[in-house]
Amino acid sequence: MRYRLLTAAFAASAALLSGPASATELEVTHWWTSGGEAAAVAELAKAFDASGDKWIDGAIAGSGGVARPIMISRITGGDPMGATQFNHGRQAEELVQAGLMLDLTALAEKEKWKEIVHPSSLLDSCTLDGKIYCVPVNIHSWQWIWLSHKAFQDAGVAVPTNWNEFVAAAPKLRAAGKVPLAMGNQPWQASGAFGVIAIAIAGLDAWKAVNIDKNAEVAGGPEYAKVFEAAANARAFREGSNVQDWNQATNMVITGAAGGQIMGDWAQGEFAVAGQVAGKDYSCLPGLGVNKLISTGGDAFYFPKLKDPEKEAAQLRLASLMLSKQVQVAFNLKKGSLPVRGDVDLSAANDCMKQGLEILASGNILPDGNQTLTPDTQGQIEDLMTEFWSSNAISAADAQKRYAEIIAAAD
Repeated sequence: MRYRLLTAAFAASAALLSGPASATELEVTHWWTSGGEAAAVAELAKAFDASGDKWIDGAIAGSGGVARPIMISRITGGDPMGATQFNHGRQAEELVQAGLMLDLTALAEKEKWKEIVHPSSLLDSCTLDGKIYCVPVNIHSWQWIWLSHKAFQDAGVAVPTNWNEFVAAAPKLRAAGKVPLAMGNQPWQASGAFGVIAIAIAGLDAWKAVNIDKNAEVAGGPEYAKVFEAAANARAFREGSNVQDWNQATNMVITGAAGGQIMGDWAQGEFAVAGQVAGKDYSCLPGLGVNKLISTGGDAFYFPKLKDPEKEAAQLRLASLMLSKQVQVAFNLKKGSLPVRGDVDLSAANDCMKQGLEILASGNILPDGNQTLTPDTQGQIEDLMTEFWSSNAISAADAQKRYAEIIAAAD
């Protein structure tokens, strides 16, 4: 309740200060279209509209893999939007190098972003040649498995507390007519689930060796052999999960049709929209309950150059608003993500978000794959994982060999 009152008060005062005379329309593109995501992005739009400007929503249905080429094509083709979402990392690097993105350095220095954005790697991902080109809005972590209490109750088995217990419970879930592991049929879901399993099974040092140091020997070695074997088991668990989108797979967990789902913490938004309560209706295991750490991925907004002074001023107002305390609270509570500011009141956070906050505070964090691998390398891994998860024709050993070759060629 407190954060709602703060947001309302902030919006009212901002409207009085700005007034409708300064209203400027900005089209904002993003791929947040599920129920939970739409509720979260509405908080950004409401705050911007209340400040006296106008948010023109440019939602693009589908995942980031669908939306990003459209966004990039518009920017390079001379039809830029006012602001656009990308993930933390290197996705907009070439656009920045081409001089197509607005430099936010002056605003960042004025508002002391380097002092308030935590961890610092988020702002580092926005920085090129010492200049800041984006505003981080959240921290999203892939390192979670979401478990349906109803599914395990129907199967007559206790809710697991770690990956090994989940594996042991899978046959009973299957016998009870449940799909043990829900997963949609999109490349990024397959690749993401593999990354979560890799950190849980191989450990953080091995993951860093592969994803940061690009060590192909580790990728092809015994630690990752265990990862691919675990992924092959998980591949069998997902049989019967005949859905496409990630939120459809989340709904299988919500309804008890599936035992669990390996998915980022954005899944929390779907549980919230469904009225489910963390710890009562569902459980969450960071690091699959094995290695309790989180990655610091998430979303940032870039502002393409528009050659319009009024719109550029509105872009800077929106960038500032996104990082304000009130918007950080309102947006992230709906999104299921963690704020990039550590000085906000999140007393309304649920049990799962509180776990994430505790892990973040402890420093048990790692960079997201988008921050360590180029889009080209990510695409090659996604292609491999799509093939691996969708068919038993490729063995764990063969998949590992091909994966090691991709890492060896990564830049």
